[in-house]
Amino acid sequence: MTHRDAAPAGAPCWIELYSSDPDGSRAFYGGLFGWTSSDAGPEFGNYITFEKDGRPVGGAMRNDGSAGMPDVWSVYLAVDDARKTVEVATAGGGAVHLPPMDVADLGTMAMIADPGQAGIGLWQPGTFNGFTVLGEAGAPAWFELHTRDYDAAVAFYRDVFDWDTHAVGESDEFRYTTLGEGEAQLAGIMDAAALLPEGVPAHWSVYFGTADTDASLARTVDLGGSIVRDAEDTPYGRLATAADPTGAVFKFVSLS
Repeated sequence: MTHRDAAPAGAPCWIELYSSDPDGSRAFYGGLFGWTSSDAGPEFGNYITFEKDGRPVGGAMRNDGSAGMPDVWSVYLAVDDARKTVEVATAGGGAVHLPPMDVADLGTMAMIADPGQAGIGLWQPGTFNGFTVLGEAGAPAWFELHTRDYDAAVAFYRDVFDWDTHAVGESDEFRYTTLGEGEAQLAGIMDAAALLPEGVPAHWSVYFGTADTDASLARTVDLGGSIVRDAEDTPYGRLATAADPTGAVFKFVSLS
């Protein structure tokens, strides 16, 4: 369990749900994790902030279908200078999806694609630093890139975001690199070239902590969600993949 005031530069600092049914998403995640939520009002596009025990854990915005994107969870990395980071990212093979934009005094956001076409958000904090709780039940616990362009992705996050990269798997069956090492690990990159189904793009996944993965899956179904991949024991905990009622995919990781 970790409570923190701000994320280190380059580390995941915020998660955001793109939802075609914001009210339904508020009800679903409130029922699943006990989150409360608030609407920022028309001035901020009715942006929703989710909180756990009064601490921010993520946000949501309406997917009106105009962008042709499915409902999805996105990850944001903390940066000291969003505009400079975008320049470095484009020079390093990335692409800009949303140029840097100031959000009142809260901070500056941008959205880019890495060389493997996975979308990743940037957040330069102003008065708002992002989530302040992680690694506990009902909160973000791990963040993982699944990519077909593993070597390029590792180099990109190392060079653009100054990641302290550590290879924890280099076999043909398992290639994996983390940001940080040991108990200081903050995110991971997986070579998923042999795992991603055709048509499924490279993407970042959000894992939510749980005391009981199987019970969380059952609760997901009770609330109208679905099971994408059944729970299984791994060296990293009991993992599972689920989807909320609109199809946004997320994962569970056991904390015990």
